[in-house]
Amino acid sequence: MESESLVESPEFVTLYRRAFAEYGAQALWNMRVLETPTPEDGLVVARALRVEGNMGARFLAEAIERACRAAL
Repeated sequence: MESESLVESPEFVTLYRRAFAEYGAQALWNMRVLETPTPEDGLVVARALRVEGNMGARFLAEAIERACRAAL
């Protein structure tokens, strides 16, 4: 049985997509979701979450930063 779920995205990609799902209108309104983000793209999103988001967004930003740095 073939399944797309067999290929897992890196953690930073999952967190990147979560950021847009949870905080897109609030903190990421001036950005677009990239299909294949790089760790650098993740760090840009994390910065925007820190500046424009609430405390929950800040915690997510920290998780994105950790995952992006681990992927570099």
